[in-house]
Amino acid sequence: MAATLCVVFALLASLHTCDGKLRFASYYGDHMVLQKSPERAVLWGYGPEGAQVTVSLLGLFKRQASLVTVTNGIWQVTLDPVAAGGPYNVTAKVQNDSATLTDVLFGDIWMCGGQSNMWFNMTQIFNATEELSVVAKYPYVRPFMVALNTSGIELMDLIEVEIPWSVPTASVVEEFSAVCWLFGRYMYETLKYPIGLVESCWGGTPVEVWSSSRALKQCQEVPVVDGPKKNSILWNSMIHPLLNMTIKGDLWYQGEANAEYNQDKYNCSFPAMIDDWRMAFHQGSGGQTAPDFPFGFVQLSTYIKTSKDDGFPNIRWHQTADFGFVPNLRMKKTFMAVALDLPDATSPYGTIHPRDKQDVAYRLTLGARAVAYEEENVPFLGPFPKEIASTQMYVNITYDQAVSVTSSKDIFEVCCSDIWAPCGPKSLWLQTPIVGWDLTTIQVSAAVCQSSEVAAVRYAWRDWPCEFKACPVYSASWILPAPPFIINHSSWKGGIWKSY
Repeated sequence: MAATLCVVFALLASLHTCDGKLRFASYYGDHMVLQKSPERAVLWGYGPEGAQVTVSLLGLFKRQASLVTVTNGIWQVTLDPVAAGGPYNVTAKVQNDSATLTDVLFGDIWMCGGQSNMWFNMTQIFNATEELSVVAKYPYVRPFMVALNTSGIELMDLIEVEIPWSVPTASVVEEFSAVCWLFGRYMYETLKYPIGLVESCWGGTPVEVWSSSRALKQCQEVPVVDGPKKNSILWNSMIHPLLNMTIKGDLWYQGEANAEYNQDKYNCSFPAMIDDWRMAFHQGSGGQTAPDFPFGFVQLSTYIKTSKDDGFPNIRWHQTADFGFVPNLRMKKTFMAVALDLPDATSPYGTIHPRDKQDVAYRLTLGARAVAYEEENVPFLGPFPKEIASTQMYVNITYDQAVSVTSSKDIFEVCCSDIWAPCGPKSLWLQTPIVGWDLTTIQVSAAVCQSSEVAAVRYAWRDWPCEFKACPVYSASWILPAPPFIINHSSWKGGIWKSY
């Protein structure tokens, strides 16, 4: 019976054989980072059936050993909390065998997922040579990359590792996600303790392949069983195996694929995926990963300059569960890096792959500092409307913070109606100029509606709304661009619309 169970568990563990040898699971290794206190790191691996495994830490001081029994070929321990720092040696030992991880640090683990803009590596960004030349100055920022593999069932362990845990060098980091590495580097400069970065992403993939069947059922997603968009195919092989890992948070850069695939469901499928990942990582780590761990994402940048298609603006809106900003009531403890002002018309990798990943990563760090680390007085949200007042001649949009404004004839649009019917992306929208502004309010013309009323207003609602760092509305510091919005008079979630 034990042998049969061992075979079953081996299949679920990505076909690792039950040979009775003591070892750690695939994503543990020398130079790794484990989650620091107050959370407790989880370690697991394989061993001889029924054996007693002792796991101990040895560094500046020796940590108390943990004892666990191998069951169905698997052992797992939860360490006592360990403060940030290191290095440690972590040793698992049975009577006649042992396995040791060397140079292990304790810090914060951030996962990085999504599609090609998260996959986009350090050799491809602006100033790549300069950025890679300073990599070795950050020995406590440690990368790890999951290899690209698919599975039709949920696996317990990874099939393959692309980049094992490493002390960063230019040759290692050049193939690593630029957004992920730069975020880790910038966060280390703030936190001054180790950062572990786990990259698990695949270019051209929709959110459905990264979602469990549980999450997809919440959104009435139709099962896809064949082809590259097969539901859950990467959740099974590249996320589910990591669930036992205790993590601090997650970064996500994805959505381009869903601009054409199940676009209308993304306002459900994306927040449902976040909720499901949070539940699964919390349970998989035995309650050590927070049930509401912070989740940061990049709002889509740009693709086709002359496009009249609403795919990208619709996905940008749906990324926020149609609120326009995060965190919100549907997406708590999330943060967003707005990127629509970072187009790259001459990118050799295609305009859908802009090379400025430094600003993307920096904007993510602002959100992480404010939301994940609860640092006070860190602005991370661009201006968003809190009140709209309309007359026959003007629409006054009052923002939730001071704004920096440059003139524009077409970045704002209005939808006109005599019956206050809700306007959507397919309604008739008319471009209208900015006619004035003050510290917090922008005034646009309502004259284009002639005898009817302004029923809705939208901002930056196109694939490529402005040139590089040249959108018309920013925070007072000119650092954070205002996110796009579409707001109806009759159904505004975020504030009060007054008509005179």
